[in-house]
Amino acid sequence: MSGVRVANAPLSYGAFEMTVGTSFPVPDPEQVLAAIGGAGYAGTDLGPPGYLGEGEALSRRLEEHALEVVGGFVPMRFSERDHWDEGLAGLHHTLDLFAAAGAAGARPVLCDAGGPERIANPGRGGEDPSLRLDAARWSTLVEGVARAADAARERGFDPVFHHHTSTYVEGVAEIERLLADSDVALLLDSGHIAVAGGDAVEALADWGERIGAIHIKDVRLGVLAEVKAERADTLTAWRRGLFCALGDGDVDLDGFCGALGHAGYEGWVVVEQDRVLEDGEAFGDASAEQTRNRDWLREHAGW
Repeated sequence: MSGVRVANAPLSYGAFEMTVGTSFPVPDPEQVLAAIGGAGYAGTDLGPPGYLGEGEALSRRLEEHALEVVGGFVPMRFSERDHWDEGLAGLHHTLDLFAAAGAAGARPVLCDAGGPERIANPGRGGEDPSLRLDAARWSTLVEGVARAADAARERGFDPVFHHHTSTYVEGVAEIERLLADSDVALLLDSGHIAVAGGDAVEALADWGERIGAIHIKDVRLGVLAEVKAERADTLTAWRRGLFCALGDGDVDLDGFCGALGHAGYEGWVVVEQDRVLEDGEAFGDASAEQTRNRDWLREHAGW
């Protein structure tokens, strides 16, 4: 019997760091939790700290929808020492929310926050050496990751590091460099590795012993090619539907799920479909797609 459990995340419904607090339509958190629970997911990521609520309100909402918190996204400007304190404050807020939710096993998801040149060039980190950090800033990044990881561990939480589009740990070479320079487990994302020019099945084979968590998503590589050709930015890529419903894109998700099963992976698989809602009515479409995603995993992976 599979030990995989399936979760979703508020960003699949248009609520994440680039939309919450902006002019983009953002659904009410109660709507999001009801949709996640109603679609049959067992857990959720936090989304931006505080979005789902604080303290007892967060705990009550999760209980009402029979959901567990499985992780929380913690972007930090690791290569810029002057911004560490701000990032660590965000980390501790996330850990406070884990504690309020009684989520002792939740994983803080450390992620580099990138910089203007990376945000302006999604997917190019794996192919353009000029976009990479120099030796000094890379050393600072590694030190910053270690500092954040230690802070999480001191409070009893086991961190993972999320390679991500438009950050300084995006391309395969950058991921491998971080794995060599850090002891933090990797969160492998089937979509972001594809955007960076990698392959999720190969990554699982190459880095299997270092992988501590999984995000599953699909990617339309045709959209990626258009975005690169136009030199469009990250938000434009999201708005054009770079990440699509499972099975509708170009990632070998059947192979990836099969490889996870063969490797004996046990733990959470978080469905993420990074998206921006252009209007309030788009929430219904997002909810329907997340139900489809849950059904796809039952049919194709047996989870």
